[in-house]
Amino acid sequence: MKAIAALLLMLNYLSVSHGCTCTEGPQQFPAVQIDAGQGNVVMTDINNYAYFLIGSQWYKMGSLTLKHVSVGPAGIWGVDLDENVVYKYVAGSFVYAYGESLQQVDAGGDGQVVGVTHHSTIHCLKSTIASAHRERSTLNWTTLPGLLMYVSCSSKYGCWGVNSGQNIYFTKVTPSTCGFSGWIQVDGLAVMVEIGTDGSVFVVNRGGEVFQRQGIDSSTPQGTSWTKIPMPSRINHVSYDRGNLWVVTDYGTILKCLC
Repeated sequence: MKAIAALLLMLNYLSVSHGCTCTEGPQQFPAVQIDAGQGNVVMTDINNYAYFLIGSQWYKMGSLTLKHVSVGPAGIWGVDLDENVVYKYVAGSFVYAYGESLQQVDAGGDGQVVGVTHHSTIHCLKSTIASAHRERSTLNWTTLPGLLMYVSCSSKYGCWGVNSGQNIYFTKVTPSTCGFSGWIQVDGLAVMVEIGTDGSVFVVNRGGEVFQRQGIDSSTPQGTSWTKIPMPSRINHVSYDRGNLWVVTDYGTILKCLC
């Protein structure tokens, strides 16, 4: 941890000119994956337990083991570690959602839920279905064209995805119908992509480097270029919400970066 602290001091110096200043965030060591939305932050640790951040303390969300958890306008959704079962967090417990087995899930859209399977097929749950899910039931997912290994949506501008070839794509999805505008390939390579509620987009590449997409607006929702965000070590996962970039390093340490 002394080495991490020293690197953080260097990062504070380097990152000011690049728009982000990072400090050590609340720790649940070692962390694996993190997601932020609507002022809430959730994460999974190396033991695949899910946690919810209240103030500066992480609180365990039951004993269910999850490989991925996401929070946003659609609520908190997760994917089971062993069976790829999808769950929604309702009234203090995870409720089983039949209908699709996913590898990764995202609740950051405008009420809809999206996810990808182990075979990279892409699926969308309409906002009306996602919001109404309260007890164990079978849900009707819509299959979207294409193959992705990671997908992320926002209530602003649209959805982004990364395929097994590390190619990056953008599209627009209608929340109430899961209507799909077609994938547009974006320059660059990445292993994961996250879009915040304000439309800000960050990617992590195979080398553990973090980049932010520039030039995003209503007329150019796919943006125009990438800017590298200096980090003190290789990065495994990121998520962005309300000006904060939440980062998980390859050490399992959580950073909170003001961007």
